[in-house]
Amino acid sequence: MNMVLKDEMALRLGRAMQQDLDGKVALVTGGTGGIGTAICSQFAELGCRVVTTYRNSNKASSWLAEMRAKGYNVTSYACDVGKLEDCEKLADAVHTDLGAVDIVVNNAGITRDTTFRKMSYQQWCEVMNSNLDSMFTVTRQFIDGMAERGWGRVINISSINGQKGQFGQANYSTAKAGMHGFTMALAQEVARKGVTVNTVSPGYIATDMVMAVPSEVREKIIAQIPVGRLGQPQEIAALVAFLASPAAGYITGANFAANGGQYMC
Repeated sequence: MNMVLKDEMALRLGRAMQQDLDGKVALVTGGTGGIGTAICSQFAELGCRVVTTYRNSNKASSWLAEMRAKGYNVTSYACDVGKLEDCEKLADAVHTDLGAVDIVVNNAGITRDTTFRKMSYQQWCEVMNSNLDSMFTVTRQFIDGMAERGWGRVINISSINGQKGQFGQANYSTAKAGMHGFTMALAQEVARKGVTVNTVSPGYIATDMVMAVPSEVREKIIAQIPVGRLGQPQEIAALVAFLASPAAGYITGANFAANGGQYMC
């Protein structure tokens, strides 16, 4: 297939996605981070009404101003995704302000890295609460509505470390692995309702957090990646947008490893 044909096919897919997703309400938890920002931007460019959550009000305020300056239709709400009562309030607010939610991207998460023998129970619980319990507390608010309407998308942002494990991340790796277990189980429950549930497991992405790592450490990481570079947040966002589109309606219960070949399964 020549490059002109490939480009034409990509253009047609992009146009179809824009038509299909225009006006959809997309909730992206933890949208103010590097990957979250790219996902929110991608959905906004496709015509979605984008909703995100935050815990740091100062960061969220400046982030929202930047997004709106770019012309993106984005709304943000304070919410601790690990707290059921916060998520219930979030759902009420979104339904009142924007209507039914069509797409949920469970992207929020934290790290509390240390070796297991030094890890406190609090460090374990904090990561489990934010990264894994939130699968229930957030998704539970919207899944019934999706099933009743006969269409919906749930996309869970996991990690390469949920697939291969990582030194000093017993809590994080466990939570991220558990996310895909949730994906596979829920996908079976709602498949006949027109709702798909999938996991995306990014590798090392060039976010502010990764770029803040000392260059010598970053180069060692890159040396382990077969494609020879870090991923870009926009590459993850493009995959998420495809999985959210009607074009991906036959894909559910899957885990997409977007890691440059660093871990192949």
